[in-house]
Amino acid sequence: MQSGQASTEGGVTAVTRALQILDAFALGESHLPLAELSRRCGLHKTTVLRLARTLALSGYMVQRDDGEWRLGPSTGWLGARYQAGFDVQNVLEPALRMLTQSSGESAAFYVREGNVRTCLVRVEGPQALRHHARMGEGLPLDQGSPGRVILAFSGEPGRVYEQIRRQGYQWSIGEREPGVSTVSAPVFGMNRRLLGSVCISGPESRLPPAKLELLAPQVMDTARQLSYALAGNSSAAPTALPQSRWHP
Repeated sequence: MQSGQASTEGGVTAVTRALQILDAFALGESHLPLAELSRRCGLHKTTVLRLARTLALSGYMVQRDDGEWRLGPSTGWLGARYQAGFDVQNVLEPALRMLTQSSGESAAFYVREGNVRTCLVRVEGPQALRHHARMGEGLPLDQGSPGRVILAFSGEPGRVYEQIRRQGYQWSIGEREPGVSTVSAPVFGMNRRLLGSVCISGPESRLPPAKLELLAPQVMDTARQLSYALAGNSSAAPTALPQSRWHP
């Protein structure tokens, strides 16, 4: 076989490396320099450049005037065709609903959009007094546990984020909105790629620090279940979730 086409454990090395390059872009990143792509993929810059140029021939990558690279229009069409084959809420919403039923509080899933976080799916709790979050509203990443968890598992430096990474969750009270308590944990996809954070929220009067600590294991368990399901490994999840073919 020619170099770059050797089969490794049933796969083709060149294809695997090309997919690594496409997967190097985090949610909200519009473009990356060649050196950063090389660092993230663990490949030599000449290899990354050759593969990027090959991907560009089919519209999967585009080189900007400043030399940096971005995903091309073909990835958008591929994603659109892919998403047409599933409904993400069939995975997220049942898990959040289970969390709401077990905790008695509202549950939500947040994703990163550039320098903010947005609520992608939310299930309201049964309580009359509850915290309300608007779907799609851009919220600060550094205020509130859902955003801080996203920052922590995106590699944000600092003592606070190191602690979040160690314990696997974070809770906050009144950090973004007075009187509102939240506890959150990270959700990962394939290859431990961060997808977002799952969160329980409610009024501080019902969710003091001690209660948030008690709820943290439930949130982490739901986050683990979602990580298995969204990575295509539902059969390995500790408790059953609806089967999913979504591979982010």
